[in-house]
Amino acid sequence: MNIIISNSSSVPIYEQIKQAIKTAILSGELKEDENLPSVRNLANDLRISFLTVKKAYDELEEEGYIKTIQGKGSFVAPKNIELMKEERRREIEKHVEEIIKIAKIYNINKSEIDDIFNYIASEEDFDIN
Repeated sequence: MNIIISNSSSVPIYEQIKQAIKTAILSGELKEDENLPSVRNLANDLRISFLTVKKAYDELEEEGYIKTIQGKGSFVAPKNIELMKEERRREIEKHVEEIIKIAKIYNINKSEIDDIFNYIASEEDFDIN
């Protein structure tokens, strides 16, 4: 797993770490029960405070993405299918909200957006049923 953080980003570093790990889990790059780097090792690799990494790990554990076993480390939690589906739905919702904002700027109505979606979905062989 390769985590890249940006000090110039407006997103806090712990949030960047958290998002990178979530993305790796959701994409399958990190597998169920796979061992994550220790808090101290990841902090050293990224040259940041271990408290920053700990905050990211704590939030990932609260959200059900990882589990920590005292003395053994942190691991990818068993996949909760509903949690993963909900995360993906939220990601799609963000994109749809952005599409709606852009459509409003250019005075494109819902019917036109539906037509665009249906055309692209049919081109991509995307079955929505």
